[in-house]
Parts: sequence; C-alpha cells; structure tokens
Amino acid sequence: MGKSNPFSFRRSSSTTRRRRTTKKVGESQQSANAPSPPANVGDVVAAKPKKKAGGARLWMRFDRSGESELFECDKNTIIKRAGIPARDLRILGPVFSNSSNILAREKAMVVNLEHIKAIVTAEEVLLLDPLRQEVLPFVDQLRHQLSHKNHFNTSGIQQGGRQLALRDTESNLSASGRWQPVPETAEGLQAELPFEFQVLEIALEVVCTYLDSSVADLERDAYPVLDELAKNVSTKNLERVRSLKSNLTRLLARVQKVRDELEHLLDDDEDMTQLYLTRKWLQNQQSEALLGGVGSNSFPNNVLHLRRLSSVKSGSMLTSGNLNDDDVEDLEMLLEAYFMQLDGTRNKILSVREYIDDTEDYVNIQLDNQRNELIQLQLTLTIASFAIACETLVAGLFGMNIPCRLYDIEGIFEPFVGGITAASLVLFLLVLGYARWKKLLGS
Repeated sequence: MGKSNPFSFRRSSSTTRRRRTTKKVGESQQSANAPSPPANVGDVVAAKPKKKAGGARLWMRFDRSGESELFECDKNTIIKRAGIPARDLRILGPVFSNSSNILAREKAMVVNLEHIKAIVTAEEVLLLDPLRQEVLPFVDQLRHQLSHKNHFNTSGIQQGGRQLALRDTESNLSASGRWQPVPETAEGLQAELPFEFQVLEIALEVVCTYLDSSVADLERDAYPVLDELAKNVSTKNLERVRSLKSNLTRLLARVQKVRDELEHLLDDDEDMTQLYLTRKWLQNQQSEALLGGVGSNSFPNNVLHLRRLSSVKSGSMLTSGNLNDDDVEDLEMLLEAYFMQLDGTRNKILSVREYIDDTEDYVNIQLDNQRNELIQLQLTLTIASFAIACETLVAGLFGMNIPCRLYDIEGIFEPFVGGITAASLVLFLLVLGYARWKKLLGS
C-alpha cells in the first residue's frame, strides 16, 4: 500500500495538467505568429474575386443616333431601366423562344419576333443576345439605318433652325396655355416614323426576309424530291418527303405566329395606340414644360427637338394640344405592309403543301393501281388452280384400284388425258369470262 501505483488518480491528474499547459503555450505562439485581422469585414469581401452575378445576360444598347454599347446585366436592372414588369421579361427567355409577341407598356415596347428579342423605348433599344448569328443582320441594319437617319435629320434641323429662329414670335404659348401649331418651314425636315416604329420596321423587315429565304430554300428542295417520288416510290424517297413535311410544318407555324400577332394588333386600335411611345413621351415632356413655366426663349429649341422625334405626316407639326391619341394611321400602314408580305409567304408554304398533298394522292393512286393489278393476278391464278384441281380430281379417281372397263381398251390413255385437260381449259375460260363479265378483272 505504501508503494505508488502508476495508475493512481493523482498521476493521471498531473499528466492532464501538463497536456493542457502545453496546448495553451502552442496556441499562444500561433496567435502571436498569425497576421492581424482586417479592420472590417468589407476588406475580406473586397479581397475575394468578384463572382459573376447570377442570371446576367448579354445586352446591346442602341440610341437614336445609332451608337451602340455592349454590356451584361441581370433582369432586375433591365426591369428598372425599361420600366416593364417581370412577366414581360420572361417572354424574352428561352421558354418562349418559339413564340412571337409585340407588347406595349407605358414606357416601353417588348418585341419578341423569332430570334429578335428586344425592349424598345422612346429613346433607346435594348437587344438581347446580339452576338447570335441570326441576330447579327438585325444589329447591322439597325446601326446603319439609325446612323443614316440621324445624319440626315441633323443636317435638316440645322437648316430649319435658322428659319424657325426668325419665327419664334409665332410659336408662343396662347392665353389658354396650349401649344399652337407650328408650320413646317424646314425643307430638310421630312416626314418619318417615330423611333420605336423605325426599330419595329427594321425588326419586321429582317424577320420577313429571313422567313422568305427559308421558304425559298424549302421550295428549292421540295419540288425535285416530290418529282423523284412521283417517278419512283421507294423507302428513301418517302423518308425525304417525310423530313420535308416536318420542316414545312415547323416553318408554317413560325410564319403563322408572326402573322397572327400582326393581325391581332391590326384588329385592336387601343393596342396600336399604346405602341406610340414617342407620342406619350412628347406629351409628358410638354406637360412638364408647361408646369415648369418654360420661357419663350427656349421654345424654338424644344420645338426643334420634339419635331425631330415625333411623326410628321403632313406639312405641319401638331403638338400636345392638337395631338390625336386615336390616330394610328402610320402604324396601321406599317403593320399592313408586313402583314401582306407574311400572308404571301404563308401562301407560298401552303402552295408547297398542296403540291405535297397532290404528289401523295398521285402516289396513292399508283399504289392502289398496283394493288388492284395484284388482286386481279391472284384471282386469275385462283381460277387456273380451280381448273387444274378439277383435272387432278378426275385423275385421282382413275388412279384408285377399282375395276373399270376403260383399263381394257388399248390406247385410251392419251385421248383420256387430253380430254380432261381440254375440259379443264374450257372450265378455266368459262370462269374467267364470268369474272370479266362481272368486271372483276380488267380488260
């Protein structure tokens, strides 16, 4: 009992204290060698590389002058910038890639036509996925036409500005606080569509051209295939026609969607009125100018700016006091032109489909004719088999071992065989003639 036990509680406690002391010394050394923490949490966040925002997509911005800017942003930024609800932005997503829509909102127009997906306002265009191969023609044409029109309008406004500056006394506000009509004195200032309709016209032109080229390719491939099928009905030719019909059905559906969307707009004047973004923008600007008490000195410049942005249909420019909100003649003429073009494209596709149907009817007639010929051949062979079976029946009867006087006659075999063969032939001709008389066999 006097000896110390190595497994006693006192030895275990001392060992545990030494381990704890060693652990604390090691932790103090590590803390002394460790770098000091940053002053705030923001330094740590800034030190990490920035991750790409989730849902960011590539957009291209065009202004009125044709200047473009390529950038990436998420849908929330686009929604705030264009002032459209989130459900309208979903139309531009991949889920509705096969649909065609033209939606009018208070400050923007959402365009989803085939591969062109854009948001158009009175001052700019936001184009989604501008680097796609199908969208590049629209980008080039939009940049070219906007730059050309901007150069033309700038020269016309500079020329007209000198004349309008001499007539600013005729352009003052009336006592009722309404804008007065301003005569069109600048020769360089010609009638043109509002900015949003210029973009819509370019989009419709690109889409219609693309659909027309697709229909032309379809026609070029369809007629040789159908003619070959009419000459030779084979599995290979039938497979080619099946693939052709699938492509035709898809193309017809695409053309029909764009055509139906234009027809829907043409049938609803209220929707067309909502598409006049520049008109609404002008009214807001003029209302703000009236409320802000714009002086007469700045009026000519404002008129020039507003006249350049608005649609001029006659020799005079009507301002907010005389603007007709129900006048949709410009847009109606624009949509009708492309509606007729799409209707012509649709008729081309329908003519190809009718040619396919006619070819299929012709092939079916050929197959029915061949089937009828096979049935007639089968009927002829059946009649021949019946006649031969009758002759075989007679031969079988005489082949039995039964007593018969014919067996005792010399040289009776050949005449007997010839007789029953002739009888079978006569029977065959009689049945065949009956079938022809009943028109069961062709002539």
